[in-house]
Amino acid sequence: MNKFKTLTGVAAPLPLINIDTDMLIPKQFLKTIKRTGLGVHLFSEMRYDEIGEEVKDFVLNKSSYRDAEILVAGDNFGCGSSREHAPWALLDFGIKIIISSSFADIFYNNCFKNGILPIIVDNDTRDDLLKDAENGSNARLTVNLEDQEITRPDGSKVPFEIDEYKKHCLIEGLDDIAVTLDNREKIDIFESNTFQKFPWL
Repeated sequence: MNKFKTLTGVAAPLPLINIDTDMLIPKQFLKTIKRTGLGVHLFSEMRYDEIGEEVKDFVLNKSSYRDAEILVAGDNFGCGSSREHAPWALLDFGIKIIISSSFADIFYNNCFKNGILPIIVDNDTRDDLLKDAENGSNARLTVNLEDQEITRPDGSKVPFEIDEYKKHCLIEGLDDIAVTLDNREKIDIFESNTFQKFPWL
């Protein structure tokens, strides 16, 4: 998992509430266990019409937002089923930060495990950031995870809260397996002692 400290990028506005995981990555694309190749199917039913052509009005199809790395969205983002393919698809598309007023719990935690930073802000702040994002590539946001601040295009700063452990894992680029392997020495000692005590295992 890549380390995350600071990112400056284009923010795409998606002012919809209750964006569920089936909207993020429809069920027909869940056959793979690979984390790559899913970005093209992100928001598939909103990005493409019945014959597979791009819907020009959808935000991520607009030239200003094709390279967006930040998504500003409405309340209750990531609700629905617990499919981990949803953060995989977002990350494969290039989205590294999602800002919303609330997230579904399982999706929120899956984001951290896959290197995406979900940021919770109050409704008024979210609406302000949506307005910023509507200015396209001319208005970039800077997110500093270490200082826990979002810098808006006008230079004003918005603080945000985050769990210290989750923050540490993102900054160090640690997923659950990497965190476990940090204790490799203790694990090796435990296994060695166990095999000496119970050699038949």
